[in-house]
This record gives sequence, C-alpha cells and structure tokens, in this order.
Amino acid sequence: MHLTQKFLAAALAAAVAASLATMVVPAHATTTTSSLGVSATVVSSCVVSGATLNFGSAIDPTSASLPIDASTTMTVQCTATTPYSVALNAGLNAGSATNFSARAMKSGSLTLGYQLYADTLRTVVWGDGTSLSGVLPGVGTGSNQTLTIYGRLPSLTGTVPGTYTDTVTVTVTY
Repeated sequence: MHLTQKFLAAALAAAVAASLATMVVPAHATTTTSSLGVSATVVSSCVVSGATLNFGSAIDPTSASLPIDASTTMTVQCTATTPYSVALNAGLNAGSATNFSARAMKSGSLTLGYQLYADTLRTVVWGDGTSLSGVLPGVGTGSNQTLTIYGRLPSLTGTVPGTYTDTVTVTVTY
C-alpha cells in the first residue's frame, strides 16, 4: 500500500472513530402513565320575557260585550330538566303585591279592574300561590317554552275614558 493510501485509510478510520464517539446511543426507554381530570359544572338557569296584554285600544263601554277577554304570551327558557314555577304579582295598582282580587289598571287616579288567569276557562287566578291564586309549574327543556296569560275585564260600569295601565311582575322560581 502506498503512503497516500495508508494516510487516507488512517484518516478515514480516525473520522469514523470520531463520528462514533459523538453519536448518542439511546438508553433503554421507560414510560409512566397518569390520568388527567376534566370537569364542568352546569348550573340551573332561567330567563323570561313577555309581551303587553292589551284588552283593546277603542273600547266603547256603552256597547262592549262583557266580559272582555284577552290573552298574551310570555317565553320561559330554563336549562333542561330544571323544574320551575312562574308567579305573577297583583300589579302596581292593587294596594299590595298579593291582593289579587284588587288587580286594577289606572288612568291618573281612575281605576279599571281586571284579572289574570292561568287557564283558558279563566277559573285559576294566576298569582303567587297564596290568597287563592295559583302558579304555573313547568320543567325546562333548554329551549323556549311559551306560556299564555289569560286576562279578563269583568265590568266597564262607570268607566271614564282614558288609557289605563298596570305593571305586573313575573317571577320564575327554579
């Protein structure tokens, strides 16, 4: 072998040895496991909205057929499987929040009596569950549920012309 060939062989051997020396040979790999907890807490929730109950905008007390009935709807949305009940107070003009027999709309100091019911036959006064009044129970579905409020003007005797209004508070208990 020539000197050049010997030199090249030696250089190649040195290069291979240097490469092997810098190579990392992995040791035997070990694994371990654990668990990761995942959670979420969903709470019961309800929202309610409604529209105005309007008995009419041009009632003639001399020719109107009595009683005058009207209805409106409200929407309740509660989380699925959440039991709830919907109560109505007696309104701002009844003298107290539980005086359901005195529900009245006002025009200035003038009053016009009315009543709110939970049923189409208008036999169950919709109130707060006290004073011979009922509440409307339900179970949430997660979607909007439409409830109907049935109203009645029983009499117009002595009614003076004017725009009569009242505000009733709706309470959803869940």
